[in-house]
Amino acid sequence: MKLLRLNAATQQLNLPKTAVTIGNFDGVHLGHQAMIAQLKAVAQENHLKTLVMLFEPQPLEVFYADDAPPRISSLREKVTYLHELGIDYIIVARFDDFLRHQTATDFTLVLKEKLNTTTLVLGDDFHFGKNRQGNTNFLRQQGFVVDNLETVVLNGERVSSTRIRETLQAGNLPLAAQLLGRPYSMIGRVQHGDKLGRTLDFPTINVALKRHKPCLKGIYGVDVSCETQSLPEKVYKAGGTQGILGYQPHTLFGAANLGTRPAIQQKKPQWRLEVHFPDVSANLYGLLMRVTFLHYLHGERKYPSFEALKAGIHDDVLQLRQYRTQNTRFPFH
Repeated sequence: MKLLRLNAATQQLNLPKTAVTIGNFDGVHLGHQAMIAQLKAVAQENHLKTLVMLFEPQPLEVFYADDAPPRISSLREKVTYLHELGIDYIIVARFDDFLRHQTATDFTLVLKEKLNTTTLVLGDDFHFGKNRQGNTNFLRQQGFVVDNLETVVLNGERVSSTRIRETLQAGNLPLAAQLLGRPYSMIGRVQHGDKLGRTLDFPTINVALKRHKPCLKGIYGVDVSCETQSLPEKVYKAGGTQGILGYQPHTLFGAANLGTRPAIQQKKPQWRLEVHFPDVSANLYGLLMRVTFLHYLHGERKYPSFEALKAGIHDDVLQLRQYRTQNTRFPFH
């Protein structure tokens, strides 16, 4: 797989003839996976390379800034999942003033001249170009072969990024896993925080979110893996105890807080993903982690005092320890 960038300054990419699909692919969910499967089938039949075109930032993030819908997936996560699905090329198109003001005709020239597109696989409601001028009929008039994908349905409802956002925000992790085709997770590098957890006797890792706003908020039981090595082995070699093993190979079980920490006085609240590993003390800065959300405990709480906050965290960790002890099998199958 090759990852390429597209913006106003991009020259010819010298691509082979391609079959293309276009969208945000937020979540790379069952609907997206069906789209990719159809794209690969069309490409194989016509001896084309597969190409997925993503927009970064997502268009609604440009139009509505902080009021845009929360993200299911960061760019890294999308690329990871698309790579696993066997795509040949991923084009990340910078959604800036140049791109947002292109007409439908301008955009078809990008498809022809820069992406060497002959065939497209799109949803039946696909629109593009300034003021959403273009659609699949317009593309056919411009000489493209266009395959439409029928809506993917689960439990009588359409599978969509909007539905998954709502499901995650409701704390329904099992349904989210069904809609995604996998348990919900986030990938990010461990970065320095304000070290507050240490003063509370519950040290945490601070995992970079790489999105303006996540879909989840609250306290969760999580499985955490390192993308480059065995996390339990890394912790053990660092001189710490091994902690509580997770459900999946090479993972640790942890207690995660995802939110804006209303119990802490802050000039400007910021979204954070912090994970506490019971019985672990190790330097994990810089490691690329995957945090898989297993169990929703409760929403964020605003405690009246520092001592009340500390007691609340202690109770959360105790409950999540009990959850891990009582639930011996991975919760999603």
